[in-house]
Amino acid sequence: QVQLVESGGGLVQPGGSLRLSCAASGFTIRNYAMTWYRQAPGAERELVAAITSLGGSTRYADSVQGRFTISRDNVKNTVYLQMNSLKPEDTAVYYCNAADHYSGSYYPIKSWGQGTQVTVSS
Repeated sequence: QVQLVESGGGLVQPGGSLRLSCAASGFTIRNYAMTWYRQAPGAERELVAAITSLGGSTRYADSVQGRFTISRDNVKNTVYLQMNSLKPEDTAVYYCNAADHYSGSYYPIKSWGQGTQVTVSS
């Protein structure tokens, strides 16, 4: 059974840091690009970061470039998102997913997990 379990969210003050983890089961992530998305209340889900299957290339949304870092451990079947210099506008539920990567775009292909809530507030 395919499962994506996100963890590591929480309440943090502006300027703080969090490290999110996404543990995959039921499939091997090394065969896929992996992505992090987020969804704020009343907003559409947006792509935050992506990493190719071997980790050779990454992509970030303009709003998080230079502050967030996506990484992967194909042995542990886990993807990470290091988030630094957090801002209130980063508040959202964060999700990970495997993705097809072609024509320069990423297309999520697995069922979404529950996500992990990140709240940035003083």
